Amino acid sequence: MTMRILVTGGAGFIGSHLVDSLVQRELNVTVFDNLSAGNLKNLKQSMNAPNCRFIEGDLKNSESVRKALQNVEVVYHFAANPEVREVDPALHFRENQTATFTLLESMREVGARSIVFASTSTIYGEASTQPTPEDYGPLFPISTYGASKLACEAMIASYAYTYGLRGLILRLGNVVGARSNHGVISDFLKKLKQHPDSLEVLGDGTQSKSYIHISDCISATEIVVGNFLKSDKRVDAYNVSTADRVSVRRIAEIVLEEAGVKGHIRTTGGVDGGRGWMGDVKLMQLSNRKLQALGWKERYSSEKAIKQATRELVRQI
Repeated sequence: MTMRILVTGGAGFIGSHLVDSLVQRELNVTVFDNLSAGNLKNLKQSMNAPNCRFIEGDLKNSESVRKALQNVEVVYHFAANPEVREVDPALHFRENQTATFTLLESMREVGARSIVFASTSTIYGEASTQPTPEDYGPLFPISTYGASKLACEAMIASYAYTYGLRGLILRLGNVVGARSNHGVISDFLKKLKQHPDSLEVLGDGTQSKSYIHISDCISATEIVVGNFLKSDKRVDAYNVSTADRVSVRRIAEIVLEEAGVKGHIRTTGGVDGGRGWMGDVKLMQLSNRKLQALGWKERYSSEKAIKQATRELVRQI
């Protein structure tokens, strides 16, 4: 019998690519999205497939969630407020923590057993170990976004051990590629459209982080989920990223090159020691040794992922 899957946030950037992959594998997929950040255009490859259906709904509405979960075996929870720089912590609380709590409670009530959660590298805060492995601790996020995601990880673990659910946590690096409408590349391209002669970089330009192309993110997710579902683990966590990093100044240079613009780069100097904003992790490099041990290997390094994604987004805009 074909596995039944629910994808929350399935009309968003990462979620829609995941949906395309699951539908192509002939799994029965229900997409649940309130379209606050997602777009039905992202699902044009899958919407008409007989094994895909779309439900517009809010994760904070337990009745809607319970209906969507009927006969579902695995939940891919990719819905969230995607903006790391959000200045309203209440929004993160509602869209990340409250939504995840409602989903977990609904899963417990209807008997859905497994959840795959899209977490983030920001849960590590400013890690003293680089590259940072999954067992690094203690975890002290420096942004409310990272804190909300870490709280969701904790809730998932508690439901696994208390109520018999199983939880797989994917700590994603910075994911880039087609369909993205926020993040550093999109921000740069929007700025260039308004001011082609000068590209503003928030911070001092030395911020350096791990990036992963969306195609590598989805292939890694498939391998990790397949391995987890065959195991007897209640909870597990994987970094999903390249193991290298690239600076924001180099990203700006790549965007100028790929956009064919000869504007100059202007850094703002930033806040709190050159960060782009308060809560911005200045150096983030993830270890992916645990992921590679499953046989996965990225096609794109961080810098190559930025180049490929910029080419895709230049065509998109």
